[in-house]
Amino acid sequence: MEVFVESVGLLGPGLTGWPASRAVLTGSAAYVPGELLLPAPEALPAAERRRTGLPVKLALNVGLDALARSSRPSDTLASVFTSSGADGQVIHQICETLAGAERDVSPTRFHNSVHNAPAGYWSIALRSRAPSTSMCCFDWSFVAALLEACAYCTVEGEAVLLISYDLPYPEPLHSVRPIAGLLGAALLLGPRATSSCFAKLDVQIEADGRESTRMQDPALEALRCGNPTGRALPLLRALAGPTAATLVFEYLNGSAVKLTLSPC
Repeated sequence: MEVFVESVGLLGPGLTGWPASRAVLTGSAAYVPGELLLPAPEALPAAERRRTGLPVKLALNVGLDALARSSRPSDTLASVFTSSGADGQVIHQICETLAGAERDVSPTRFHNSVHNAPAGYWSIALRSRAPSTSMCCFDWSFVAALLEACAYCTVEGEAVLLISYDLPYPEPLHSVRPIAGLLGAALLLGPRATSSCFAKLDVQIEADGRESTRMQDPALEALRCGNPTGRALPLLRALAGPTAATLVFEYLNGSAVKLTLSPC
């Protein structure tokens, strides 16, 4: 498959939006992890803003970070959302409720617990009726969603916004499924070269897996390994130039996904 990158969004510890993060990813500025503050997007109605948790805020803010540098109409843009676990805090709260004597689950908590909740809030915020897919594939969630987004571009011939986000679980779930920090990444992909694109991606699935491309900075490599969305970091580093690169991502059943990046 062949797709074209039109814009990027990135939010994480010490990564406060794509424009500020590019210098860190290219090594021209030091990576200094720090606290990330996530406001509820003003585009949401007041009632929905009050109901949003961190996963929704992260997903929507990183998607809007990508759209800030795009001229495409946001209400007609297809989307692919992915997370390895979505809202762990809500799941924790529901489990606490079910473990107690009173087992009445809050309707708000229930609708925030479903995997496509961020996609639903996104459609409300942008008043969008465009197609949207929500995916989960454990540590390979970003790669699976990238393949889905590329397939949509290729088959439908339309642009698509990929939004990947992952956050830590509270204890005791965190001890079973540890996730390092909170991280969101977004890619706006188009099916053909336009004046808006700045990089081309050739995407191939290889049956024989190879070791994934790593980050040179030890702290960023720890984030890549510790957070499923962090698997996107080598691609984002190449896009920050952009520089020509061949990247490998470990995938399911011993396979691999190879990306060949060329600046436009």
